[in-house]
Amino acid sequence: MWHILGAGSLGTLWATRLARAGCPVQLILRDAQRLRSYQHAGGLTLIEQGRAQRYAIAAQTADHPQPIQRLLLACKAYDAAAAVSQLAPRLAVGAEIVLLQNGLGSQEEVARCAPQARCIVASSTEGAFRQADFQVVFAGHGHTWLGDPLDVQPPAWLEDLRQAGIAHDWSLDVLSRLWRKLALNCAINPLTVLHDCRNGGLLEHPAQVACLCSELSELLHRCGHGTAAEDLHNDVLRVIHATAANYSSMHQDVRQRRRTEIAYLLGYACNAAERHQLQLPHLQDLYSRLLSHLDAHGLPSH
Repeated sequence: MWHILGAGSLGTLWATRLARAGCPVQLILRDAQRLRSYQHAGGLTLIEQGRAQRYAIAAQTADHPQPIQRLLLACKAYDAAAAVSQLAPRLAVGAEIVLLQNGLGSQEEVARCAPQARCIVASSTEGAFRQADFQVVFAGHGHTWLGDPLDVQPPAWLEDLRQAGIAHDWSLDVLSRLWRKLALNCAINPLTVLHDCRNGGLLEHPAQVACLCSELSELLHRCGHGTAAEDLHNDVLRVIHATAANYSSMHQDVRQRRRTEIAYLLGYACNAAERHQLQLPHLQDLYSRLLSHLDAHGLPSH
């Protein structure tokens, strides 16, 4: 059984494709009111290549007594530890938690909350966005890398992902994948907020992007993830060009007055630099400016 917490874009994307492949799936929703809203919607809807298909996937609340053997955690990074703490009494000994959070830091928080479970981290490049509550548009096929820094043995349920058409690889160095994605996010997302622009608007600020990439590469090397630093600047420019018409996720969060994941992205990078006594003035200045920007807009800075 796949228990899935987080009916956002990636959680819905996984839930609908797993259900379509015949895998048993159970959604976990935060409270009875949310469960009633879901039941009223009649299930999760996946919109793929313009075609909509609804899947009446079973759902329950977090306080349901059913034991959990495998949990896909697809909520925001800042909600992950609290969600797992709430579910901890239901986690079976040897349970597995698949973590689909942005950035770094939440993985350690979750592991501390569920010492009886195996935590498998995932990094995905799949594109999806919520069109409405319990409806997701599959915007672009990508790839998901999964791994466990403490245990290189791949789990048997990877076969479920293959059957569901979720392109994936088991990575022996998944932390480097997460650091690379964090660096890409740090080089793009905060600047789009401060300049109030689409990703493509950063092409008008090449010096800022180049300075950030240089400092982020230095940080990756110092943290022992030199492979994640390779050709970072060119990769950032590639992403900016490829997603030029898009607004970054952080820009969307700020525009919609939602809490951002800054603490697990730029905040984590700056804290790591401080731990390693590494001076990264452009990165630190960007972090300070972004904190001030969030504060001015009445949004939390953690």
